[in-house]
Parts: sequence; structure tokens; C-alpha cells
Amino acid sequence: MLNPDGVYLGNYRCSLMGFDLNRHWLDPSPWAHPTLHGVKQLIIQMYNDPKTSLEFYIDIHAHSTMMNGFMYGNIFEDEERFQRQAIFPKLLCQNAEDFSYSSTSFNRDAVKAGTGRRFLGGLLDHTSYCYTLEVSFYSYVISGTTAAVPYTEEAYMKLGRNVARTFLDYYRLNSMVEKVAIPMPRLRKEKSPSYKHPLLRGPASNYPNSKGDKKNSVNHKDPSTPF
Repeated sequence: MLNPDGVYLGNYRCSLMGFDLNRHWLDPSPWAHPTLHGVKQLIIQMYNDPKTSLEFYIDIHAHSTMMNGFMYGNIFEDEERFQRQAIFPKLLCQNAEDFSYSSTSFNRDAVKAGTGRRFLGGLLDHTSYCYTLEVSFYSYVISGTTAAVPYTEEAYMKLGRNVARTFLDYYRLNSMVEKVAIPMPRLRKEKSPSYKHPLLRGPASNYPNSKGDKKNSVNHKDPSTPF
């Protein structure tokens, strides 16, 4: 929970001071965005600890207009890395009837450059996967039906359990995952600015361009793979 003061007031997006916290990951202030600043420093510390394997970052949000659960991922110039990040949401779709794989998308919109998913996708290396898990405020539609099922507290908790089950499936299949290549459209090459951080183990060549990027997203359709 990175917005405790805002949530206490009934806000679901902004902090006590009115900041949309998921737009300030690029340079969080220890005074204005203390939770982001603290978590960012912790992630950098974990990333540089040789005893720690930092493999997943999942930011969990509620969505006010779309139904079901779905994910946002990143676009990378490394096509294999781009393809491999689709495996986890595909497995989650198999475990959770309320998770929509067709609504899952991968983008690098300029307006999203300050999000945790975008920032950490550029900061961490190819062994880490960064997502935003969005879940509807209202309802979900089960595949093959048209009726909207209202979310309940129990249903939200069930989705959380299914996320945990998906981690279990992912690591059980890890030896197979290493060999999987999911067909994806080739991307137009774009030159991204290099990003340097004094605490990083190596360069992050895929750091998002918050000024020059135009909207570039791929709605990830279900590929014909074993997953």
C-alpha cells in the first residue's frame, strides 16, 4: 500500500497532497512522495544485492472503466525479452476465470513514463519482469458468457490466490519457459536514451523516453503456444 494517507481520506488515486503517485517514479521526492522514494531505494538495494534474485515487480491497481482483471506490460527493443513477458499473464489467464488475456497490453506511452511498471522496466535487467495488474472496480465477464458478475471481497481475494498459483506454475515450468519463444510482431526501431544510476549493476538501455515517445502499444492476442 503506497498511498495510505490518500486512501484514509477516501482517495483511490491521489495522495494527501494531491499527487498521482503512479506518475512520479522517475524522481520521487522523499518529502512529497515518501512511499515511492522508500520503495525505489529498497528495489535498487535488492537489485544490487548478489544474494537476491529480483524477478518480478507487480503494481496492483483498480480500474474505473474496464471490466475483469488484466495486465499492462512493457515494450522492449530486445524481442525475446518482449515475448517472454507474455508468459506470466497467459498462465494467469488459465488459472483465473476473471482475468482477461485479450485486454492485456504492452505499451510505452509517453504519459505512462512515470509509472512503476514503466520506470522499473527500464531500470532492471532482462531477468526481471514488471507489470501493472489492473482489476475492475465493478465486475467481470466469464469467457463464453455475456452477464457481468459483480466483484466481491471474496472474488478479489480469489484473484490474489490465483496470482500466487500462477507463480507456482511459472516456476514449475521454468525449464520450459527458458526455451519458449512467443510469436510477436516486430517493432519499429526507436533510439532510447541511456539511463545511468550510480547504484546500478549495469546499463538500462530500454529506459523509456518520456519526451519523444508516441503512443505505441500492442494488444496482446492469444498466440498459438503451449502456454
